[in-house]
Amino acid sequence: MLYLSQMMGKPVVDMRGEKIGTISDLAISTGEVFPRITSLAFQGPGKVPFMISWRKYVNEFDEDGITLSVESHDIRFSYLQPDEVLLARDLLNRQIVDTQGMKVVRVNDLKLSQSGTQLRLLGAEVGTRGILRGLAPWLERAVVAVARAFGKRIDEQIIAWNYMDLLDRDLSEVQLSVTHKRLDELHPADVADILEQLDPQQRANVFQHLDDARATEAISEMEDEYQAEFIGELDDARAAGLLGSMDPDDAADIVRDLSYEKAETLLRLMGVEDAAEIRQLLGYKDGTAGGMMTTQFVAVHEDTTVGETIEVLRELPEDHPTVHYVYVLNEYERLVGVLSLRTLVLTDDAKPVGSVMFEDIITATPDETEEDVAADIFKYDLPAMPVVDERGGLLGIVTTDDAWDAIEEDVSGDKVRVNAPMVAGIAIAAVLFLGLYTLVLFQIIGYSWS
Repeated sequence: MLYLSQMMGKPVVDMRGEKIGTISDLAISTGEVFPRITSLAFQGPGKVPFMISWRKYVNEFDEDGITLSVESHDIRFSYLQPDEVLLARDLLNRQIVDTQGMKVVRVNDLKLSQSGTQLRLLGAEVGTRGILRGLAPWLERAVVAVARAFGKRIDEQIIAWNYMDLLDRDLSEVQLSVTHKRLDELHPADVADILEQLDPQQRANVFQHLDDARATEAISEMEDEYQAEFIGELDDARAAGLLGSMDPDDAADIVRDLSYEKAETLLRLMGVEDAAEIRQLLGYKDGTAGGMMTTQFVAVHEDTTVGETIEVLRELPEDHPTVHYVYVLNEYERLVGVLSLRTLVLTDDAKPVGSVMFEDIITATPDETEEDVAADIFKYDLPAMPVVDERGGLLGIVTTDDAWDAIEEDVSGDKVRVNAPMVAGIAIAAVLFLGLYTLVLFQIIGYSWS
């Protein structure tokens, strides 16, 4: 196996053994599972950069350098092609996304595999050994040997090319292999986990390659403390568009955490209906049923037939939240009953929903605390609980997902308060142990040198 760090700066000689430069980079063709090296970049006399075809001109190669198959005067130089990426320039020391491990890592070295006269990229080394090898190969060997003497192993940490996604360079025009798993193919929750690890500029780069639907889903999956920060980093037009396409309750939660000026700007840029729904929810206190409910529900009047109600459900947009119940209102717009989807399916189409609805309804008021609402939802095993005003008008619903979110926030907050001293103690102990271990390590290395 070879590593890019071992080859960088090594000599390039022609078939007569005359040195014509030193290796400065290698290019890969990205449209393969394990990309082959397609071009060699080297610095000639006076540090003039050159690039040549690997297949045409490279005869032999190892960690000591590269020998060409022609004399220097027979070389014809080339240029980087649209589907090529330079390893040192575009990958080495860059942050990438490990789309298998769902984390952001830094490339410390690149592992290569020889197959005849071909050289292929296996993956990125993101662990300690890549750092040590980049400093000096002997340092890597020494540290690995010392660790082995202590009964420890320092293994390579290789991420295969097909699980790498690049952040620091725009590769939107590069044709990647069909097996290459890109960020925009991941589940929104996985994308959210990765976005939370990035700095603002990198988040913006990733978002440029997500369509609005994927971007909206990813933001909805992010932790609360990141959502408002991220929306604030976007330009106003796109931020308003994304908020307008989100569930109103999720959008309202984010808007609450924005500055007043920013919130007003985004609300004015939204559609009238979207902004009105969000403003309605913003009128309720955070931590209450009104603050956590969504206004996206399905309600019909009691004289509506079962068949007509089913048609209403069929005409809902694809992005409408999952419907658990259909709520029934009387002529005064008060909530008087509820229908399950099972009841609708099993009932004759001609019957009015008022004749088959379930009238014993458990409701919440908008001022009830989210903890009480969540407790009732789980106590009575409800997929959703309606929130009504003082006259019985239906304002919105609180879903099971909303209830879980409220419980998770409460529990995670308790954990932070309880475990903070313990975490601090563990951190101090770890630092002391690491310092002692490092001191012993360098003493041993020092003795071996003497």
